[in-house]
Order: sequence, then C-alpha cells, then structure tokens
Amino acid sequence: MNQFDFDSDLQPCIAELKKGGLILYPTDTVWGIGCDATNADAVASIYALKKRKDEKAMIVLLADEKDIPLYVSQPDPRIFDYVKGVGRPTTVIYEGARGLSSNIINSDGSIGIRINNDPFCNRLIRLFGKPIVSTSANISGYPPPSNFEDIDIAIKNGVDYIVQHRRNDMSSAVPSTVVKWNADGSVSIIRP
Repeated sequence: MNQFDFDSDLQPCIAELKKGGLILYPTDTVWGIGCDATNADAVASIYALKKRKDEKAMIVLLADEKDIPLYVSQPDPRIFDYVKGVGRPTTVIYEGARGLSSNIINSDGSIGIRINNDPFCNRLIRLFGKPIVSTSANISGYPPPSNFEDIDIAIKNGVDYIVQHRRNDMSSAVPSTVVKWNADGSVSIIRP
C-alpha cells in the first residue's frame, strides 16, 4: 500500500471508533493506540492495554487548530504562532479541558493536544468528527516503537483494528515535543 492509498483503512477505523474500539495507527510521530477521546470506556481500555496508571494522562489529536476552543475553555491564540515556529510535531498542554472523557483529563484539569500533520490522521479525525486519543503503541515503561515492526505483539493483539497504511515505513519516528502554555503566555518545555 503506497503512502497515499489509505482510503480502505478509513471506514474500518471509523467503525471501530464509533463502537468504542481501539485502533493501532500511524501518526505524524510514532505509531499510536487510539480511541474516541470522548468515550470513557474506550479510554479505560487503552489504560488497561498499556498497563498504565490512569492518572497518567494521554494526549488528544485534532485535525485543525480551529477545533481547540471546543475542548479547551480559554486557549491563548499566541500558542498557534509558537507551535508553527517550532518546526516539528508539538503537543501543547492546555488548562481548562472540556468536552472530553474525564479519564483522559489531567487531575489539574489540563489536557495535552496536538494538531496532527499526518494526512491519514487528519482525514480520519475529520471524517470521525471527534478528537482521537493518541498514546504511543507500547506497554507502559517500555520505549515507544520507532516503526510498526517494533510494536509489541500484545499491543497488536489488544486492538480492534490495525491500519495497513505505512506498515512498511521503516523510517525511525520519535515522540512529539511537549510544552505547557502558561497563563502568563510563557512556555515550559516538558519534553524537548
């Protein structure tokens, strides 16, 4: 399957997301485990699959920055210029999360959101019409996989659908930069 031939993956992904299922999919960074970010049972299933404590929040992918106000109470528009200047995928931790499953929101009410730059993910998110969880496709405590081949069989067996697109891509991927946008407009680097 070539880079642009991903239409056959979209409908099965959307069907699983609507049912509360889990998908294994390529993002603009590493391969991720995803689900409907508004479905608490689906989010709980990811925590269980990863053997991850549920107080350690996961991030959410959106297709467009115009959607951020739907899920964050008071986003500062200056963050968009900052992210554009970084030049690599950047997850921003925003205060005042809303409209998402409560078990994906940090205990302080914040949420990590990334505007995704991968054509497959963007199309999937737009067609699904909701944000999608993205957490690296690894068991908690182990490093994130740099490509599809590196994903643990337990993860592959634990999801409801595995995307075909980019399985043969052997380029090494790395997680996103993570920053926290502070109320005063300053930025704290969480993960460079």
